[in-house]
Amino acid sequence: MTARAAAAYDADLPLILDALRAEGLAAEAVDWDAEAERWDRFDLAVIRSTWDYAERIDEFLTWADTTAHATRLWNPASVVRWNSDKRYLSALAGHGVPVVPTRFLEPGGSTHEEELPTGDIVVKPAVSAGSRDTARYEPGQTADALRHARLLLDQGRTVMVQPYLRRVVEGERALVFLGGDFSHAICKGPVLTEAGVIDNLRVAHPGVTPYDPTEAELRTARSALAALPAAGPLLFARVDLALDDSGDPVVMELELIEPNLFLAHSPQGLERFTAAVAAKAAEAG
Repeated sequence: MTARAAAAYDADLPLILDALRAEGLAAEAVDWDAEAERWDRFDLAVIRSTWDYAERIDEFLTWADTTAHATRLWNPASVVRWNSDKRYLSALAGHGVPVVPTRFLEPGGSTHEEELPTGDIVVKPAVSAGSRDTARYEPGQTADALRHARLLLDQGRTVMVQPYLRRVVEGERALVFLGGDFSHAICKGPVLTEAGVIDNLRVAHPGVTPYDPTEAELRTARSALAALPAAGPLLFARVDLALDDSGDPVVMELELIEPNLFLAHSPQGLERFTAAVAAKAAEAG
């Protein structure tokens, strides 16, 4: 599945369709919100670039639940719901997974300067995609950070506040797992390059290059996936990591709904994804 406004920007999608068809599978791209679509005509529905879901979260989650009753949805609707709100970082931390320290502010609660971390910070909504409505602030911009948080809270949105990891300039790592196994990884440049700016048109993945993760990064990613509320391996997962001030990897986000898998940067990754989808389709048959 994709979204009407996203399909043209999904670099993975044409590669996936061509590869699946080459394997003899009848694959097609369908908008998740296509009117009168009969999802029961498919043996398998795979979520890909449904990149508008965060702006229509209730509608999207209802669609996921409904579609999961009509066909086999991957990733499963329960995982989609869990991963749609970044309060899952608290759940990961509760399982001992190293994550970026995060404070969540709820609508109707207090919002004061003393509630914010010291130093550079990041303010963003707990339900978001593509760094929308997100900005970082330097110590002299605390008033701006509070205004940002209150604006989101006034919209009824949960807000998350995190320290800005200074070593993110060394690159964000994205580790891709397919069928439960590590497939490939990329490194990309930092996104929040200018302090105090909310830019919803920024490039989400600047400077992507293939990357060989360290053993520590692989351990951290695997520990995050082991903490998932899922009965078995997922069809796809992407674990986004950065280094903390000590140089240790921490989880920034866990992407289980509609992540870019960077398949153009990994021919082996495309082969693995195709094989994983084919295996799920065979199970459905």
